[in-house]
Amino acid sequence: MIRKAALPVLALLLPFMAQAQGPARIDVGASSVTWQDVGWWQAVFGPRAMDLSLALDQAVPYRVFLVGDPARLVIDLKGANLTAQDLPQIFGRDLLHAVRSGSFKRGWSRIVMELPGPYRVASAGMDTRGAQARLNVALWPVAPDQFTPRPSAAAALRNLPDPAVLSDTPIRGEGLVVTLDPGHGGFDPGAQSDDITEAELVLTFALELREAMQAKGITVNMTRDKDDFVALEQRMTSARAAGSHLLISLHADALPKGQAAGATVYVWSNSADDRAARQLAARHERKDLLLGMDLTGQDDALAHALMDFARTDTQPRSEAYARQLTSRMALKGIGLHARPVQGAAFSVLKSPDITSVLLELGFITDGYDRAKMSDPMWRGRMVQAVTEATIGWWKDEAARGDLLRR
Repeated sequence: MIRKAALPVLALLLPFMAQAQGPARIDVGASSVTWQDVGWWQAVFGPRAMDLSLALDQAVPYRVFLVGDPARLVIDLKGANLTAQDLPQIFGRDLLHAVRSGSFKRGWSRIVMELPGPYRVASAGMDTRGAQARLNVALWPVAPDQFTPRPSAAAALRNLPDPAVLSDTPIRGEGLVVTLDPGHGGFDPGAQSDDITEAELVLTFALELREAMQAKGITVNMTRDKDDFVALEQRMTSARAAGSHLLISLHADALPKGQAAGATVYVWSNSADDRAARQLAARHERKDLLLGMDLTGQDDALAHALMDFARTDTQPRSEAYARQLTSRMALKGIGLHARPVQGAAFSVLKSPDITSVLLELGFITDGYDRAKMSDPMWRGRMVQAVTEATIGWWKDEAARGDLLRR
């Protein structure tokens, strides 16, 4: 049976997938890209519709979508094993400008086909008759003004949500209090490369970001605004004392050459919750852990429960902010790490009562990242991305509050 839909994005889940053994493979010899059979007029003067047929040894969940600049068809296959050498040999390869394939993320493979012009996905379906399966995609040419790819190619290709469309009316963040936390400082320079230090880079960025946020009506607290050392827990204390809704810790770390590049957003790792709660509850100043709630004199079990309860509210908010931020960075053309949102047990993310993220602007050990972070124009784009993401997140929080009050 062939299931078809004229939608640009598809995700077909097949109930019998659990019976599949091993990763699916594409039979390149039995796959093809061909022109559709049309009349002589269109055959001569074009553009012509195209058919893509991929033969697989078993059915798999898939999704299909289009991105622009240039026009590309993207096919993601779950549970398929593809290499960079597979698809470039497909029959009809000369009808496309380029074909790439390979691993996309854990458990998923991706095919990207650069099209000869603007198209739309007329239909897509998985033919599951017989022992094998076949994914059929029909592409119809459209006028340039009728081409409707995903709004942001960068966001789509990184499996991020589409950026929010901002209105022409200036959006402001009145009522929002943000703590910016430039990492390191003073006798702790952080990572270093040549004569550049992480502490210097992130402070420069934080000061520029503060100016942009304040211009949008956001109240900004800084854990440090000069080259001073601030202990980790004092940074969280500073955020609470300012009544912050959001803490953004800024870093530009070092990793061995070739291991990491691009911006990354970290949120608190759920797997580390219990250990963090024990560590925090063991400290004498437990009243500082939850704004407005004094834990002094309470036993550890109650302290753990209260912190866990608080984090059930703040953790989703932190993750939502991370998604907003990576989406906005992608829209601004900011290079992102292969896994742009990650979990970690960083001390500044432990606070159970304040939405918190750690933003790695890039890696100072990567020459390309280092040059970008030293470039005022690049920092300007990153400042815009963080400011817009922060206001977008704040608007979502306000809407969420309205819904909860109804």
